[in-house]
Amino acid sequence: MADNGMKKKLPIGIDDFCKIRTEGFYYVDKTAMIRDLLNAWGEVNLFTRPRRFGKSLNMSMLKAFLEIGCDKSLFEGLVISKETQLCEKYMGQFPVISISFKTVHGNNYELAENELCTIIANEALRFPFLATSEKLTETDRKRYEQLIRVDETLKGTFAMSEATITSSLQTLSLLLEKHYGRKVIILIDEYDVPLTKANERKYYDKMIDLIRNMLDAALKSNKSLYFAVMTGCLRVSKESIFTGLNNPQIFSISTVGFDEYFGFTDAEVKAMLEYYGFMDRYEMIRDWYDGYRFGNTDVYCPWDVISYCAELRLDSQAMPKAYWSNTSGNDAVRHFIEKSNKTANTKREIEALVAGETVEKIIRENLTYNNLYDEIENIWSVLFMTGYLTQRRKPEGKKYQLAIPNREIREIFTDQITDMFQKVVKANTSRLTEFGEALKSGDAAKVEKLFTSYLYDSITVRDSYVQNDKKEILYHGEMIGILVNIEGWDSKTNADAGDGYSDVMVKIEDEDIGIIIEFKYARNASFDDECKDAMAQIERMNYTSELKHEGFHTIYKYGIACFKKRCKVVCEKEEYVSEP
Repeated sequence: MADNGMKKKLPIGIDDFCKIRTEGFYYVDKTAMIRDLLNAWGEVNLFTRPRRFGKSLNMSMLKAFLEIGCDKSLFEGLVISKETQLCEKYMGQFPVISISFKTVHGNNYELAENELCTIIANEALRFPFLATSEKLTETDRKRYEQLIRVDETLKGTFAMSEATITSSLQTLSLLLEKHYGRKVIILIDEYDVPLTKANERKYYDKMIDLIRNMLDAALKSNKSLYFAVMTGCLRVSKESIFTGLNNPQIFSISTVGFDEYFGFTDAEVKAMLEYYGFMDRYEMIRDWYDGYRFGNTDVYCPWDVISYCAELRLDSQAMPKAYWSNTSGNDAVRHFIEKSNKTANTKREIEALVAGETVEKIIRENLTYNNLYDEIENIWSVLFMTGYLTQRRKPEGKKYQLAIPNREIREIFTDQITDMFQKVVKANTSRLTEFGEALKSGDAAKVEKLFTSYLYDSITVRDSYVQNDKKEILYHGEMIGILVNIEGWDSKTNADAGDGYSDVMVKIEDEDIGIIIEFKYARNASFDDECKDAMAQIERMNYTSELKHEGFHTIYKYGIACFKKRCKVVCEKEEYVSEP
């Protein structure tokens, strides 16, 4: 165990502010957001950020601060506690309706509607006194009962008509205002999750109507509303969902303001690492999890930092890995890579991104879910808003310099690129067969021609930060990606052979053929010299010894020099007769 001291627990997957503050969890103080939100003042406020960047925890924090019955001790020692006048005016002064749509993901509209009913009913049940409140009329109390009604014919689930669902938040606001004599604050977390799932499962039109009507009633036609805060991943087009709202304040990832409240700043990460004694991992953590830019602030993904620190407490030798990317199917990247197959220019742009370079694009922040993936230009915007790409430098109008934020996201891209390459290879069986025949017969010219065609068809995963003598790895990775699809071939990369490791070794046992392939990166297109070096290395390092030891009688030795999308191939055949 790396850390047995009495340190605070790390809040992995915990987005309940009260639980973090009362049960000994480490908390990165974001309470200054309360001050800035109340000072900026907007009746309806929308924060859009990628998943796992602290949206839900901040909403829980707002609820804990504003709601009647607030436990003021939760905020002792935090930044907001220094704002004495603001605390006197707002802390614990309002009825708060707080709901999250993150669990609305039914396979069809009816299931999703039932999930919404459950969320609303459970929130209404937090206020049981409304059923008997003398400040409400009998009609009011009946309206409350409609929000918590259970339909026994539906296995005890909550049941509301669509009209009741649409007006539910408005109704609950009215009842709470009557009971408390105070206007109501509404918090809606992950407002766009139902739309995401509805779009994926083909009931988008029904769901967009329901959500639009609900928000219109709750946030525009609601005289009991004091103010509202919503969060989500995307800013859905105003024409699609916010038609009725009067100029909501929208704080997206490109907005200057509130930029440091979602994600961890560099100073916050250093403070956490100092606290747990992991400062020796700072550079590694920055390489893997930093690189996001919200407004004018550079931030880390908090989910990743917390998850890695928690793992280090158990295993001091643990290495970073993809925590954030493993919490989603990464559909946006998959759609992007698939669509890029139709556009040569987009392929080159992806290659530039993976190599650590930037690409200039116009970002469209107003999109509708049912057309997110219709055009490649839309997908650029989706990738930016969902955290797969980030901005470098201040944008010029709508033009942004986009880049992959860090090593974790780069691995998502490379994994998806590899998957697509495999599909391309498998789809063209005749080319794959021809390539295999050329390799096992020593036809260097045809191998060169066909491997070049594969290079042009694929998105080359190159890295401008990799030294030249390591760039050959990228090419033998593509080669092995082809060869593993040839049935009956035992193909390995960096195989243990002779006095070192050959780049690729192939064993074709039923034909008694072995193949050794050594790659070189042809700096300045020096193909001939690099091919000679590759062949000399095969001899010098005795790479064929394993094949000979296993009794392969025909061995082909290939030297392949590569530069960008071009290659040169040379081959020598060696016949080996084993002694009796």
